[in-house]
This record gives sequence, C-alpha cells and structure tokens, in this order.
Amino acid sequence: MSVVALVPAAGRGVRLGLGTPKALVPVRGESLLLRAVRGLLDSGCVQHVVVASPSDQVEVVAAELATLPNAHVVPGGAERTDSVRLALGAVDEVAPDARVVLVHDAARCFTPATVIRDVVSAVESGAPAVVPVLPVADTIKKVDESGTVVETVDRAPLRAVQTPQGFNIDVLRQAYAVAGDIATDDAGLVERLGGKVHTVDGHPNALKITTAFDLAVAEAVLAAEERSPE
Repeated sequence: MSVVALVPAAGRGVRLGLGTPKALVPVRGESLLLRAVRGLLDSGCVQHVVVASPSDQVEVVAAELATLPNAHVVPGGAERTDSVRLALGAVDEVAPDARVVLVHDAARCFTPATVIRDVVSAVESGAPAVVPVLPVADTIKKVDESGTVVETVDRAPLRAVQTPQGFNIDVLRQAYAVAGDIATDDAGLVERLGGKVHTVDGHPNALKITTAFDLAVAEAVLAAEERSPE
C-alpha cells in the first residue's frame, strides 16, 4: 500500500516579501518546494506527493517539479484548509491503495528523512494521527488583553509541532468532512473528533521558513553543511 504526502503550497508568502509564491522562493538555487518534495520522495517511505499550488501557477509548479517522479500538482484554494482538502481529494486517482497520508509544509524543506520515516512507521503501527514535536525552549508567559503577564506557564509538558503530520487516510478524510472553518493544524481537526494524536521526535532542521530572517538562517545552515567534509 502506498504512502501519499500532501503539500499545501498555494500561499503567497507575504511575510517573506519577495513578490513570488512562498513555495517557489529559492534557497541556494533550489526552491523550498523542490527541496521539500524531493526530501519526501527520497525518504524511502513516500511513493507519491500531491502538491496544491496557487490556482494560477499550476503549470509553473508542475515545471518546477518535472524532474521528480510521482509528484502531482493540483490547483489549491484560498486557505490552507482548502488546499489540503483539494489535495486529499486527488489521492484516489493518484494512489487508490493509499492507507497512510502525510501533510507537509513546503516551508519545512530541510526536515530529515528520519523524521518522515518515524511518522510513517507510527501510523503504519496503528496510530490514527502522528505529529513530530520538539520541547519548548523559551519561557512562556500568559498575558491578558492589556499585555500584562497573568502567569508563567509550565513549559515541561509543552511541545512545538512540526511537519509532516501523518494520518490513517480514513481518519483525515473524516476530519476534513466535518471541518467547516480555517485550520492551520491538521492534527487539531482530529482532536476535535476526539481522536488521539501521537507524537514522535522532531528535529531542529525542520524549522519553518516564514520570514526573511528564517530564509537567511536556512541559507547559512545549508552553506555550512555544503562546506563540511563527508
């Protein structure tokens, strides 16, 4: 049975301020999207990737991924939730035998293959939903409407969530069937249904590139890795 990854990549990347769809922003000569999709396919456990692109950029995105086998492009929607739903709707045509589906951010294009494999393995072992997580390093304060600190939150049980998030495909379909509003976290939709969401260890390299500063950090890290001897 196939594992399919969905990549909602219809965002305009306003915070990056580069005037191009975020997923097509290059990092040292290759776009975030190309790096992310190639990373999924090279993990050894993902057979197909469905990318939801800006509706007016389908041909551009398809050309960007033309060198990759089993990378499919569909028009995305106005919101991330719409794009995931549209990509999920294409799975039956792309891989009708799929039982595991991942949802991955193109902006987390440096996610290590080990994280991807751990997520897939956990779903294949019976978990309905799985997310990679990292402990929260910063001190967390809860504030009121005026900005005054109400309390310092115990960060010990807190986790920052990364992608790819993994699901039994029937669970994700059920979650999206009843999702009527905008959601930035697919596992959160499963939680609304009362489903259990399991965790695996994330990785610092799976940072989300959102701002120009994030992009500069990613370029610096990649440059350092390229200079390092094998």
